[in-house]
Amino acid sequence: MKQLPREQNEIIEAPSGDGVDRRGFLKCMAWAGTGLVWTFAGGVPVSRLFGASAHQTGGSSFTFVQISDSHIGFDKPANVDVTGTLQAAIDKINALPVEPDLILHTGDLSHLSKPGEFDTLDQVLKSARPKQTFYVPGEHDVALDNGRQFLDRYGKGTKGAGWQSFDHKGVHFIGLVNVVDLKAGGLGTLGPEQLEWLEDDLKARTSSTPIVVFAHIPLWAAYPEWGWGTQDSAQALSYLKRFGSVTVLNGHIHQIMQKVEGNVTFHTAMATGFPQPVPGTAPSPGPLKVPADQLRRVLGITTVAYIAGNNHLAVVDATLAGTPPEEASAILRKAAAALPAASAQAQSNQQNQPQAAATGETVQVAIDNFAFTPKVMAVKAGATVLWTNKDDIPHTVTSDNNVFSSPVLDTNQSFQFKFASSGKFAYFCKLHPKMTGVITVE
Repeated sequence: MKQLPREQNEIIEAPSGDGVDRRGFLKCMAWAGTGLVWTFAGGVPVSRLFGASAHQTGGSSFTFVQISDSHIGFDKPANVDVTGTLQAAIDKINALPVEPDLILHTGDLSHLSKPGEFDTLDQVLKSARPKQTFYVPGEHDVALDNGRQFLDRYGKGTKGAGWQSFDHKGVHFIGLVNVVDLKAGGLGTLGPEQLEWLEDDLKARTSSTPIVVFAHIPLWAAYPEWGWGTQDSAQALSYLKRFGSVTVLNGHIHQIMQKVEGNVTFHTAMATGFPQPVPGTAPSPGPLKVPADQLRRVLGITTVAYIAGNNHLAVVDATLAGTPPEEASAILRKAAAALPAASAQAQSNQQNQPQAAATGETVQVAIDNFAFTPKVMAVKAGATVLWTNKDDIPHTVTSDNNVFSSPVLDTNQSFQFKFASSGKFAYFCKLHPKMTGVITVE
């Protein structure tokens, strides 16, 4: 391990009995790649990224690749060629010195769950040498039809909304779905039916079986303020406590975050589509534009390998641009810092700015920075409210009691509803349920 200043990632604690400092290992795993290669050596998952040579894994039994958040169909400034980025990821997979057995895609294959977007993804994936690919949906894959098209294409043999399990060379893989039936103000959810299935699925497994769980939204509280977590994940994780090796792979947040909790190691992957801000560095999540000549710097690769016999971690850092990977976070932070700050008036409107809209009047609500502005509004019966999406990401406008529900609104698309009777109408975005608003009709 190269020597770094204390404030940077390094191995800083005494190693465990097998020679691996696990907390230091996680601090060193600052991955910034478009795909992650996982290797199983003696039942223990070891990570490395595209470009790592086969001998680094010590003759392991097999490898697989995780890719995530392709967002085929996205064409905004954060990445005008997401198909090309996905193809670059597949090219990296095909260039690996040892062909992986599997590909796992952890959701948001498409941007608007349109047939043509899925067709494009299928065409790109046909060029991948590994012929077995397993999928779980992201919220964008279930946006238009509650996931029916996704299930028809990628869910054959799965249960419910697309959850599944399979065994491969002694490892038990579990694909979970936490992007359907989202509630206003909530996080991702698994639901009682899937949790019951998971408990039954694990009963027949011995505690020595290596487990890999893959889902779209993180199964831990990565950043709940932005909806980056799963509200009932604790119950799912309780079923995994007895297993000695559990690895949980997620996407959704378009950047790398890691956590170790007991016997469970969590990893989120960067997207092949576009980056998002580091949590807390921007007003909201969403596509983050970096300078065009820096995009491949934030889509770089980092190789991490456990070398059997040497009992230490080998870390080889490389971005797609060939620049130091530690620059990736700085680039994202700088891009977020350059975003225009919300005005004090806009912040006030977003929080609570009732409007006295008269009968027959049309009142505007902006959907911007993952928020409805104004968030709270008062109108007279007979008034019309017009919502317009100003974000580079799709949203919906859906009332809690299903009085009104918009289609998926892409950038600059609008939805309106005339309120004929009095009452209080709470609503939210079905794709991003942390987004909520209230219309009071007098």
